[in-house]
Amino acid sequence: MSYQLYRNTTLGNTLQESLDEFIQYGQITPQLAFKVLLQFDKCINNALNQKVKARVTFKASKLNTYRFCDNVWTLMLNDVEFREVHEFEKVDKVKIVACDGKSSEP
Repeated sequence: MSYQLYRNTTLGNTLQESLDEFIQYGQITPQLAFKVLLQFDKCINNALNQKVKARVTFKASKLNTYRFCDNVWTLMLNDVEFREVHEFEKVDKVKIVACDGKSSEP
């Protein structure tokens, strides 16, 4: 099973809106839309696992809250610094949701 986290991205939301419109106009069935979303989940997880090579480090002045449930970490951080080779960015608040990439299907 692939994680469904990326359905809440701009790309995922746009896909869901398009599928809903196709269903509304009778161009596809809800079952087909569900299959498309499952394929999207598999493809986006695989693409991020295989294609992304950049590494980013971060340091927070405060860990506000954390939770580990169903093999998913959720971290709420304050005053966070992100660094990539020559770039630096500081943000007031950030929410990080981290899943075990090895447990998902290839």
